[in-house]
Amino acid sequence: MAKKLYPDAAAALEGLLFDGMHLCAGGFGLCGIPERLIDAIRDSGVKDLTIASNNAGIDGEGLGKLLRTRQVKKMISSYVGENKEFERQYLAGELEVEFCPQGTLAERCRAGGAGIPGFYTKTGVGTAVAEGKEVKNFDGQDYILERGIFADVAIIKGWKADESGNLIFRKTARNFNAPMATAAKICIAEVEEVVPVGSLDPDAIHLPGIYVKRMIVGAPYDKKIEFRTVRQRDAA
Repeated sequence: MAKKLYPDAAAALEGLLFDGMHLCAGGFGLCGIPERLIDAIRDSGVKDLTIASNNAGIDGEGLGKLLRTRQVKKMISSYVGENKEFERQYLAGELEVEFCPQGTLAERCRAGGAGIPGFYTKTGVGTAVAEGKEVKNFDGQDYILERGIFADVAIIKGWKADESGNLIFRKTARNFNAPMATAAKICIAEVEEVVPVGSLDPDAIHLPGIYVKRMIVGAPYDKKIEFRTVRQRDAA
């Protein structure tokens, strides 16, 4: 069994990064994002990246770090609402954005990972999402053709893994990480803990180790809050 655990993010990414590459990045907002791998990509200076991700974090956090350093050429995303720099670059014509409905984005990655080059869906029919896409009628209903996504490298965040790469996600941090993991030539997993092979209940494993080529331990982490909402304290 090949050794999958690397000492740090830079070592895990060595030999994989190049200008103009396509990345799939797991996470949702600031939940379940591969923070150490994102930092290492930023520090590498690689540029003209195309990144498929639900969103781009927030200003200065998550994938927002790569936007701030102008290393991203195109985002394939479903939501940009909490990142002002994302919005500014898009409106200024500095960043190409391919908006994609959230469920469609997840299915495009799942399909790419399953070797399916495209599929038809009703989502987006009759809207701007359908512009330039093939439309086909099935049983009297129109569907649009969406292409599967398959990247050069996927970066994901897990909770616990064994030494062979079998991986468990923690609660909602499961989000986009599982489909992104399958949708690339090489998947690098950043996890909080690595345990010996045989320590994990097979029924609890969310991602089989066959998909994970390289791993790092990224802990400890500081919990960041994407959008803080508080209620007014009741009068005494």
